[in-house]
Amino acid sequence: MFAALSTVEPPILDLSMAKVVESDRPWSRERLPLVQDRVRERLGQLSVRLGDADWLDGAFSAGDLMMVSVLLRTRPSGILDEFPNLAAYVARGEARPAYQRAFAAQLAQNTGTPPA
Repeated sequence: MFAALSTVEPPILDLSMAKVVESDRPWSRERLPLVQDRVRERLGQLSVRLGDADWLDGAFSAGDLMMVSVLLRTRPSGILDEFPNLAAYVARGEARPAYQRAFAAQLAQNTGTPPA
């Protein structure tokens, strides 16, 4: 869980900021590839760590739940697809009933509507 939030997520959030908040800045075109490369570096490290395993630490855990949620933020950029084992990992995570329940509860909390 700590790796998801303190190691993998920061460059992903930086990418979101670069695309959404800073895109109108004159230096954004030069900065964006640097930020994307930092995301690729982190995902490359994670890809090696995951290897061909289904989950990060044996059985599906809260750490996987957190990591899948963090990795979802990379989908719009297309960077996740550059790492087939991570894309498959995210798909496995999203398919799990525990993930779907957690995501529905989070969405309900964020939107103020009860889960379906």
